[in-house]
Amino acid sequence: MDTSIDQSTEQFPPMKLPTGVTEDYIDCQESCGLTWHILKAGEPEKPLVLFCHGYPELAYSWRKVLPSIAKAGYYCVAMDQRGYGRTTGWPKRSFHETDLNDFVFTNLVRDLVCLVYRLGYTEVFSIIGHDFGAVSSAMAALMRPDIFKSTVQLSHPHHSAPVPRLGDQPARKKLDIQVELAKLKPPRKHYKWYNSTPEAASDWDNPPQGLNEFLRGYFHLKSAEWDKNNPHPLEQWSAEAIAVMPEYYIMQKDQSMPDAVTHNMAGQDYAKTERWLSQDELKVYCDEWRRTGFQGALNWYRAQTATTPQSTRDMLLYAGKKIEVPCTFISGKQDWGNFQQPGAIEGYRDPKTVKAGCFKGTTLVDGAGHWVQQEQPEVVIDALLSFFKSL
Repeated sequence: MDTSIDQSTEQFPPMKLPTGVTEDYIDCQESCGLTWHILKAGEPEKPLVLFCHGYPELAYSWRKVLPSIAKAGYYCVAMDQRGYGRTTGWPKRSFHETDLNDFVFTNLVRDLVCLVYRLGYTEVFSIIGHDFGAVSSAMAALMRPDIFKSTVQLSHPHHSAPVPRLGDQPARKKLDIQVELAKLKPPRKHYKWYNSTPEAASDWDNPPQGLNEFLRGYFHLKSAEWDKNNPHPLEQWSAEAIAVMPEYYIMQKDQSMPDAVTHNMAGQDYAKTERWLSQDELKVYCDEWRRTGFQGALNWYRAQTATTPQSTRDMLLYAGKKIEVPCTFISGKQDWGNFQQPGAIEGYRDPKTVKAGCFKGTTLVDGAGHWVQQEQPEVVIDALLSFFKSL
């Protein structure tokens, strides 16, 4: 028996949830090895809608959306994904002992398929994802359109799977973005590669300003409350082009993420985000992260970065594959995440990326940054229901 795998049956304190939302645990140990923690709303016989969270979040991030979507006639399930929150069964090994194959998207989509079946369904009306969860929702629809009948991405647009060299085409020179960023003056680094380093989890686990202030600042800086968020499309994937993004994306080379938050929150009103993230709500995140630590969630970054090529190799199975189910993109107007991958939003209208006629449009929400379903939940709910009615 692998003693690094946590299948603990410890009793977690109940979460304070909106009326109509309850939590549950779904045993999928015999299939994907996980015991899922889920939030659910609505009646199980209704069409199933799945909600996938991002980083550093939880199923709890969908608490404001679930009741209204359920009321419209759907069975809504949000899960703590592998490596997060109260979902158990994933190996909690040290940085150097982690098998990153557990965190590549072929395995993460397998997780979702197992959950769907265990819930008693063979198809999903719509899979909705935010941030890293948006990648989950896009990949699920790309890989298994027979199960996931429509898909929504929030705050992280889909981009095509990689393709191998075709015929006698010249080999493509791969840009090492970290090397190029380090050449800038002052030197910079990309947050995804920073989050993939051995020291990142310790930085996130032990911020000098304390976890509450750190996460409050991190949520603030990526929200519409920070008046320096004025995102715009980037010309290309190059160090010079992407260096215009804020330090929570393109960090100073010697910074930790807590350093970047402290530096950029100087003079800011930490209380502004309490409008949509109360102290009690923030405490839910802090309590969960103190208990689990961040390494499991950070493994998602590690599995996607250039130093861990297994994900790319797996995705070559889907070379030339496009999304062939209805899809839409929703995000905050003040979210740099819309543009951090140059050309991704425009790719929805490329028939090589999404089948012609399947993309149903983009909704950009004013007064929202990266946490759009928390900052402006009513607008997101309206956009989702409008998309559902179009299907």
